[in-house]
Amino acid sequence: MTDLTTGPRDLLARWDDQQAAYIAHRDQRFTSMLDVLRLHLPEEFSALDLACGPGSLADRLLGAFPRATVTAVDYDPLLLHLAGEVLAEHGGRATTLEADLLRPDWTSALGGRAFDAVVTSTALHWLSPGDLLRVYTDLAGLLPPGGLLLNADHLRFGEDAPTLRAVSARHDAECQAAAFGQGADTWDAWFTRAAARPGAAPLAAERERRFADRPPQPLAPLHFHLSALRTAGFTEVGTVWQYLDDYVVLARR
Repeated sequence: MTDLTTGPRDLLARWDDQQAAYIAHRDQRFTSMLDVLRLHLPEEFSALDLACGPGSLADRLLGAFPRATVTAVDYDPLLLHLAGEVLAEHGGRATTLEADLLRPDWTSALGGRAFDAVVTSTALHWLSPGDLLRVYTDLAGLLPPGGLLLNADHLRFGEDAPTLRAVSARHDAECQAAAFGQGADTWDAWFTRAAARPGAAPLAAERERRFADRPPQPLAPLHFHLSALRTAGFTEVGTVWQYLDDYVVLARR
């Protein structure tokens, strides 16, 4: 591995390449999300990027909508620091905040901010089904009537769809082999690179501490997300994009 001290934009580009290895047609996800926001909201709107990672989606959103503002939240100190560096290029239109979605009072970190939309990508699968329902309910409370939630994530097929499940798994393996063969970082390699930047070691250590006791959760299928969103108080739910087991789910308040 070379040049472990890459700048924020270089590191974000490597993040995008790494994520594209695990998520086929990832840019199509974002295109569909931005299209929905453009078609549904006025030119000036506020968005919450939930579990924003290094700011990949927030950066795209701010670039696409010059009059929009974004509040980007995450609990990972290493990723949130990088997001702050990247999104600082957008000036006062971007804010980064720390929030732990497992805390029932996580919305207090938002300081009473109002939002027209919530976006999130490859993030909420870390929540248990119970926590997911609670977070969806919290988000419904943050949005006005007509406000949107867009959640892009892998929503795996269950045992009742063995062919789709097998095809999706084979497709994932093919995409990863091709991307890694072309030099994309693996998940672990990317974090090793990020942690090697000057001043990043304490953030990486804190990251390890925070997530040491948070094992992966059972993956909730699409029908659970749709049902949970309805239970949470959203009036219209559905999908706006799908490729195999990768979805963008829409919920309107």
